[in-house]
Amino acid sequence: MKLRFAFVAAAALLATGLASSQTCKSPVPDSALVKKGTLTMSVNPTLPPMQFVDQTGALKGMRVELGEAIAKRLCLTPEYVRIEFSAMIPGLQAGRWDLINTGIFYTEERAKLMQMLQYEDQAISISTAKGNPLKIAKPEDLSGKTIGVEIGGFEERKARELDKQLTDKGLKGMTIRTFENFAMAFQSLRAGQVEVALSIDSTGAEYQKRGDFDRVLSGLFPTPVALATKNKELANAVAKVLNDMKADGSFQKLFDQYGVKPIDGPVVVKGPAA
Repeated sequence: MKLRFAFVAAAALLATGLASSQTCKSPVPDSALVKKGTLTMSVNPTLPPMQFVDQTGALKGMRVELGEAIAKRLCLTPEYVRIEFSAMIPGLQAGRWDLINTGIFYTEERAKLMQMLQYEDQAISISTAKGNPLKIAKPEDLSGKTIGVEIGGFEERKARELDKQLTDKGLKGMTIRTFENFAMAFQSLRAGQVEVALSIDSTGAEYQKRGDFDRVLSGLFPTPVALATKNKELANAVAKVLNDMKADGSFQKLFDQYGVKPIDGPVVVKGPAA
């Protein structure tokens, strides 16, 4: 009797699972995806608490959770490709992944290359050794300092803008050292190979919270960050998901959990027409 009951229960569970999979039909056609039934996302997991790898090797962070929520609502399986930022846009254009989910800063130039969905407000921070031995309190105090930054992104561009601001004022510029990712830039700061490191506000705040470094400047160059995709149909589907999450409160709940500010208003797609 017990065996028969277990068999019936297992059969019912299987039937429920099959019914669930049949009723959850993705609005995204297979032709819009790199892999059928899968939302393939690129991520550079070197920016805690937004995206990082924990001690077990698992991907964690707000943006990872957001990507998983998007995939679930699209009835797709989330899959992440860990890759350096400098390879992300070429990889998207080559069809290696569907979505860049690494908090890419929005720029008009980038919106000419791909579909972009602004969803989060971010800015730039400057971190230094604990105790702030260089007494950095304003951008001018970066004069003559060696700064570490990830190569090829918005952050490197802003480091060079800071450098130009210093030299335009007649001050000595910075020595800018670029690294493959932010983790390497902060390792260099820890080793004393650079004097300051540039990152996003969330990461600078996280390292200070951990007691690793002091965040001495923040809120520089405030700019929205975005998700990015090549396919317009996929972009529209993702935008709908994000706006649904805004409407049901799950979007704000996730952002509050990490102390991050979402953009005001609805998420819209900005990119090439085709």
